[in-house]
Amino acid sequence: MSDRGIGRVVTTAPPSPGFIGEGHTAVSVVDPKEFSHNDPFIVLMDDRIDLEPGREAGGAHPHGGFETVTFVVEGELRDRDEGTLKTGDVLWMTAGSGVIHNENVVPLGKSRILQLWLTLPHDERWAAPRFEHIAREAMPVRRELGVEARVYSGSSGSAHATTHNYVPVTLIDIRLQPGARFEHELPDSYNGFFYVLEGAISVGAERTRLTAGQVGWLAETERDVSGTTSVRVTGGDDGARVILYAGKRQGVPIVMHGPFVGESREDIRRLSDLYRRGEMPRISALVDEGSGKGAAGGGTRRNDPPLPASRVPLPATEATSGNRN
Repeated sequence: MSDRGIGRVVTTAPPSPGFIGEGHTAVSVVDPKEFSHNDPFIVLMDDRIDLEPGREAGGAHPHGGFETVTFVVEGELRDRDEGTLKTGDVLWMTAGSGVIHNENVVPLGKSRILQLWLTLPHDERWAAPRFEHIAREAMPVRRELGVEARVYSGSSGSAHATTHNYVPVTLIDIRLQPGARFEHELPDSYNGFFYVLEGAISVGAERTRLTAGQVGWLAETERDVSGTTSVRVTGGDDGARVILYAGKRQGVPIVMHGPFVGESREDIRRLSDLYRRGEMPRISALVDEGSGKGAAGGGTRRNDPPLPASRVPLPATEATSGNRN
């Protein structure tokens, strides 16, 4: 089987102030302006949060036209609707036709979170909102000599996750001892990248070196070919922890503005109007109706008003990719 190495390396910038204010910094890992190259991945932010006890991280705000995948690298967060996310847990939310994400989230101490924005296929762009709480201990683990690979979506070797996907996605948290080797097969139709959290790795026959804070995008392949290639990773002198994100390219240009993603500016206007008219459902309604998967948080739910449009938390940048008005 042919080897798939690294096509480009991105060194992320140091953490900068985040939208929450004091106690929040963020690193932009995937730039939305590069969606045509990064498809199906829109945004990835690496958030570091250290707030005073009891302080909420953000407020209610809308999303539509994509999915969010929130991975807790360290720490613990409590949300009244979505439950408590512990270290290693993932929350997979389909915003689809539009939902108000309450985000009455209270970090329980210092935490680090990776939040991915993932496009949706054309035919499922406006799917009904849903969420899935994926507990770390429930996920399958592939173990080999010096390797622990926890599979949150997709499969690796004999480890298969049952996470619901619209876009086929592989998400694996890989821990490597010094010199340990990990090999993973990916379809040629997948785009993907490694994000190194700790230590260093080398990838492929060319042994491209990636260190903590670097992103290694997999080399391009023939997109219409239905074959597979092998990705080979080796841990550095001090070992490594690295996240593999890979997914099937959708080939559908997007328009992105603030918390909304569509395929035309008319899509954005429609989502904005739906939100302003107060017609978007809340995550709490999904919990009450049993539409979400996973445990809801305890305690009394408040019906807080959503943030006005001018105060909706946004990524550091906005982007239009392949505008199709």
